[in-house]
Amino acid sequence: MSEVVIIDAVRTAIGKKEGALTNIHPVDLLVPILRQLVDRNNVSERDIEDIVTGCATMTNEQGGNVGRLATLAAGFPVEVPAYSINRLCGSSQQAIHNACQAILANDATIVIACGVESMSRVPMGSDIGSFSDTLMNKHTIVPQGFSAELIASEWNLTRYELDEYAYHSHQRAIEAIDKGYFEREIIPIDIEEDRQFVTDEGVRRETTLEKLHQLNASFQPESGVVTAGNSSQISDGAAGILLMSHKKARQLSIKPRARVIARAVVGADPLMNLTGVIPATKKVLQKAGLTLEQMDVIEINEAFASVVKAWEKEFKPDMDKVNPRGGAIALGHPLGASGARIATTLLHTLEDTEGRFGLQVMCIGFGMATATIIERL
Repeated sequence: MSEVVIIDAVRTAIGKKEGALTNIHPVDLLVPILRQLVDRNNVSERDIEDIVTGCATMTNEQGGNVGRLATLAAGFPVEVPAYSINRLCGSSQQAIHNACQAILANDATIVIACGVESMSRVPMGSDIGSFSDTLMNKHTIVPQGFSAELIASEWNLTRYELDEYAYHSHQRAIEAIDKGYFEREIIPIDIEEDRQFVTDEGVRRETTLEKLHQLNASFQPESGVVTAGNSSQISDGAAGILLMSHKKARQLSIKPRARVIARAVVGADPLMNLTGVIPATKKVLQKAGLTLEQMDVIEINEAFASVVKAWEKEFKPDMDKVNPRGGAIALGHPLGASGARIATTLLHTLEDTEGRFGLQVMCIGFGMATATIIERL
């Protein structure tokens, strides 16, 4: 059986809603990711056997198979195929899984997995109409924020705990930016004739616990604990991973940076919605034959602070290993791009800290979650 290795991983800096990346078409946002992955690794475009693109809101400018359109716009030969997938917040993590599966099945030896989302230009949920009566008769479907409140109640999480977690996410992101930890993973994006975008835009240097405490609850005004401050940000961005079979990497004399050793996806209660990170973590660790204690870096998507804190209560991990460079609360959550963005940050953090194993896990709307374990080589 083939072994899947990671050759490279890059991302854009993340733009905030109606921020620096607003004027860039989603296709054009993904183009420099695709170009960098081939150009700086001396890989022929013609050797790319497929491109898998995650995108959560595939309508309007992100419709029509956005991955294929970006592949053409990037100047790849027309013979290079591409397809786009939607597993909501887990879309580009699923793109990584799909790319791995193609390589493991010997359907391909070199695949790019990537993701893009311009939430400024294509609003979240704009691809959703009314829900069917059949669905609503079987399940209670609520906005994710209400699910985040249910999670906070179920795990007895206080407003202080959530705000404290959000504050630390910003502080970790600020430290990572100031110490240059993101510089290797971020590629510059030209946004004006003489200006490049290279720094995550959503990080709030001025935030304090006091300011976070002053925000009103977003979903339950009277008694709620979930606010805009302890939730992920609406964002724009793109990211991508170059994957190969280990055999192909040896043939091309390319040194792999990591290998993918386990993948998992689970379904969960659509009312609680975001709790799938708990069974997904258990499942992927079991598949890998590893324990949480063996993970040197853990990235769990900060869709809401309550999701991470509930997960923490279940597993009681060393939280210094969890989102050590901040997460979506500070950096932003460009839906379909977040899986590849988190994978990129996970890889670089493992390298910088000389860690061995890394875990990535993400909650997904309507009750799902994805999880991946990689090993640095």
